[in-house]
Amino acid sequence: MNGSPIRPTDDEARMRARRLLAVAAHGALGTLDPETGAPMVTRVALALSPEGLPVTLVSDLAAHTRALRVDPRASLMVGDPGPKGDPLSHPRLTLRASARFVPHGSDDHARLRRFYLAQRPKSALYADFADFSFVVLEPLAASLNAGFGRAYNLTPQDLFDPA
Repeated sequence: MNGSPIRPTDDEARMRARRLLAVAAHGALGTLDPETGAPMVTRVALALSPEGLPVTLVSDLAAHTRALRVDPRASLMVGDPGPKGDPLSHPRLTLRASARFVPHGSDDHARLRRFYLAQRPKSALYADFADFSFVVLEPLAASLNAGFGRAYNLTPQDLFDPA
C-alpha cells in the first residue's frame, strides 16, 4: 500500500455510492455566498432524475438558490447516521457538482416535474410556484466514506454507468 488512506475504487464502492444516492430523501448542499465567497451549507430535498442524477426543487427566496445562480459550483453530501454508534462510522457520499437550472416551460422541466413528484409527492404543494426551480446537480467527482478506513474517490462514470 502507498500510505494513502484512499482505496482503489471497486464494484462494491460503486454500488454503495449508487445506493446512497438512490435512497437519499435529502442532503446537505454546500454553496459559496456570492457576497462574501464564504461557504454555506443548507439542507435540500432530493430525488433522482430519469438518468439517476440528483435533483432538488429550490425557491428563489433561499440563499443557496441565489448562490447557485451566481456560481453553479456545489457540493452535496448524502447519507444518514444510523440510530446507534458514532455518526462518523456510517457511510456517506460527497459529490462535487455543477448546478443546472431547468427552464420553466421546457420539455425537460415537465419530465423532471413528473419524476420528482413521483418521488416527493408533498412537493406538489409548491412545485408550480413561479419562484421555484428544478436544479440538476451534475456530478464532477465524488468521495465515498464507507466507514472507518474505507474511503474511495469516484468519477461520474462510477456513479452512473451500470458496467
